[in-house]
Amino acid sequence: MEIQSIFCLAISVLLFTGAESVTFTFTNNCPFTVWPGTLTGSGKPQLSSTGFELASKASSTLDVPAAWSGRIWARTGCGSDATGKFTCGTADCGSGQVSCNGAGATPPASLIELTLASDNVGQDFYDVSLVDGFNLPLSLAPQGGGSGNCSSTSCPQNVNAVCPLELAVKGSDGSSVIACKSACLALNQPQYCCTGDFGTPDKCPPTDYSKIFKTQCPQAYSYAYDDKSSTFTCTGRPNYAITFCP
Repeated sequence: MEIQSIFCLAISVLLFTGAESVTFTFTNNCPFTVWPGTLTGSGKPQLSSTGFELASKASSTLDVPAAWSGRIWARTGCGSDATGKFTCGTADCGSGQVSCNGAGATPPASLIELTLASDNVGQDFYDVSLVDGFNLPLSLAPQGGGSGNCSSTSCPQNVNAVCPLELAVKGSDGSSVIACKSACLALNQPQYCCTGDFGTPDKCPPTDYSKIFKTQCPQAYSYAYDDKSSTFTCTGRPNYAITFCP
């Protein structure tokens, strides 16, 4: 009887632990290697992986605790210099390593933002954000276990192909556009950053620049107050599929 009780307790612990975590599945559909990064917010501990290499067409999984809140992105054009310092052409986190170790992406960077519920009845909130600019297409899709709307969201188009010259980040060849800055980052004016006299939603409407992002990626945040069409929810603790170049 004692052995049976211990066995049942062990099964209960495993089930409870599983219920308290969410699995993120990362897939790289880009024709090149990317280096995903993760950043935990709200002063909570970082995930077991804050950065890793993901080859073209490869997939990887990461278990994430309940109530996690943070950002996910992918770096491109990465490598180590003669001193061993690791740097990336876009969305570098500046850690000097493959792991970001609590550092966020340097804009411009396409971001996935998630806030997970603390239990099975609460709502997860998630979005794709181009508020910090764009470096590559990505998507987020709930997988199993969710209820409610639970829609996927994405930025499937290559915004770099239509990026205005004044927002463009050029590659080492000086001609190809490898990332597209937000108007706030590039021009640093209140009407683009929604600051100062433009610090409320009614006074900071979409601009010609944010409309370029919105036309390419209608589901994604194109500027700070783009909430109505860009925030998604799901109840019931689903897992999530994160795809680069969907």
